[in-house]
Amino acid sequence: MRIITLTLASLAIAFLQAGCSTVSETPSCCLKPAESGQPMSDHSLFQLDSTWTNDQGADMKLGALGGPPLVVTMFFAKCEFACPVLVHDMKKIQAALPEDVRSKVGFVLVSFDTDRDTPLVLAEYRKIHELPANWTLLRGTADDVLELAALLGVKFKKDARGQFAHSNVLTVLNPGGEVVHQQVGLNQAPHETVKQLHRLLHP
Repeated sequence: MRIITLTLASLAIAFLQAGCSTVSETPSCCLKPAESGQPMSDHSLFQLDSTWTNDQGADMKLGALGGPPLVVTMFFAKCEFACPVLVHDMKKIQAALPEDVRSKVGFVLVSFDTDRDTPLVLAEYRKIHELPANWTLLRGTADDVLELAALLGVKFKKDARGQFAHSNVLTVLNPGGEVVHQQVGLNQAPHETVKQLHRLLHP
C-alpha cells in the first residue's frame, strides 16, 4: 500500500504541474461497475490510507462511506462562483432520483482548502446550504487532497486571493469505491448521472 500511495502522490503532482485546464469529457479513469460480491479492487478509492475529518469533527477513512453509490465533488467553502453551482448540480441529481431511492445515494463534498475549511466552517456550510444527512463534508491534509484530486481527475491551483481555480467534476463511485461515471462542467443536465446511479441501485 505504501508503494501505491507514493505512486498516487506522484500522479497528483503531475496533475498540478499540468495546470487547471478542463477535464476530458471521457475520463480514462472511469471503470465499469464491479459485480456484486466482488472483493474491493485495486482501483477502489476505499483502498486509500488517508484519514479525513467530517463537519462533526470525526475522523474517518473513505472506506467508511462504502455501501451506497456515491456522488463526489471537490470544492471549498469560500468559493465565489463555481462551487455553489456544483452543489446545486448535486442537488439536481438528488431531486431527479426516484423518491424511494433518493436516500440510498450518498453525496460527498471534499474541500481543497486545508487551511480555512475547518469542521466548524463545513458545519456552517451544511447549515447554510441545507444539506441533508446523506451528505458528507470532508477535509484532509494537503497531501491527501492532492492524491484524491489526482484520482478523480480534478486539477486545482490556489491563487494569491485564497481562491482556487479548479476543474468542475462530479464523480459517481460504485459501492466498491470505483469511478464509474463523471459529469464534467457546470449546469449540466443530470439525466446521465441519474441513469448511472439507477443502474448501480438496480443491477
